[in-house]
Amino acid sequence: MTSSVFSFSCCLRFKFSPEEIEQRYRSQEIDKMIEKDKQQLRRQVKLLLLGAGESGKSTFLKQMKIIHGIKFEPDLVNEYQVTIYQNIIRGMKVLVDARNKLNIPWENESNEEYGNFILKFDNNTKLDSRLFTAYAPSLSRLWKDSSIRRAYERRREFQLSDSVHYFLDNLDRISRIEYIPTNKDILHSRKATKGISEFTIPINSIPFRFVDVGGQRSQRQKWFQCFDSVTSILFLVSSSEFDQVLVEDRKTNRLVESRDIFDTIINNIIFQQVSFILFLNKTDLLEEKLKNQETDISWYFPEFKGDSHNLLEVQKFLLDFFKRVKRDPRKPLFDHFTTAVDTENIKVVFNAVKDTILQKNLEQLMLQ
Repeated sequence: MTSSVFSFSCCLRFKFSPEEIEQRYRSQEIDKMIEKDKQQLRRQVKLLLLGAGESGKSTFLKQMKIIHGIKFEPDLVNEYQVTIYQNIIRGMKVLVDARNKLNIPWENESNEEYGNFILKFDNNTKLDSRLFTAYAPSLSRLWKDSSIRRAYERRREFQLSDSVHYFLDNLDRISRIEYIPTNKDILHSRKATKGISEFTIPINSIPFRFVDVGGQRSQRQKWFQCFDSVTSILFLVSSSEFDQVLVEDRKTNRLVESRDIFDTIINNIIFQQVSFILFLNKTDLLEEKLKNQETDISWYFPEFKGDSHNLLEVQKFLLDFFKRVKRDPRKPLFDHFTTAVDTENIKVVFNAVKDTILQKNLEQLMLQ
């Protein structure tokens, strides 16, 4: 045996140069690394977050970090602080402009001066705490004026970020020089996702890779880059947007747009083996909106025949509205009503979702 090995070794030395032997060794090592990467990839759970713009995908990702004890880096917190300042001033600017266009009279006419001051704000201004405090008194006066509140109640008629009410209610705290955003503030902050955002968290010793892609129409062509090796798709819908239109064209109903996207994705043959989880998000905003006499879901969806101010009846209608586009009755679809800014709610929901996903991942591994 020893002589045959020696003979083979001799032959190898005579047949190949030392450089060629080294190259062959490196090639074998690379092949081993590739195989190891493939095995790790098969074990990995890849969760793709899809949905129209402002459905809550980025907020859900923030919650995953908070729930799993991942702290936001100081530089990122500073970025969120600037975003929050911008959300507030831009939001008030929209409300003042809407008050003008809707011909709602000022409760206090002296507030017109403060309104004009806010309207002059340049949306590209880089804000810091000291500059923001210069706007705070005007913002406070305006938010207390009933005309601005009246404009807010009619927000379905124009484009306004969901977070504006929360931030303006917390203006005294946010306008302090020493202000540092809390996790709750960060969850409410709104900045459109451009490109692809992803991170990985080990859960039960299995890497969970979360991938978020911008939901605006201009960003959707990037979705196709993320379709490879997907375990599950989390599709988020802003359930409170039944009476709102898209920012992009100002005419398409947002809920109809979300349903059409969902139809395209869930019935696509490339996702035949992918599990789908539907999050009907923003339950808190839906509940608030159903109390508003200024709007009614039956105005936008005449097929709804229930009580327009009953949360459970409206939720049942919305769930059916999405579920009935699924063509394959055998394809599993899991659904949850969520409030993405509520950490406890997302924690409970994700624990249920996680078990479903891990079971699906185990089944896939056994087939390989």
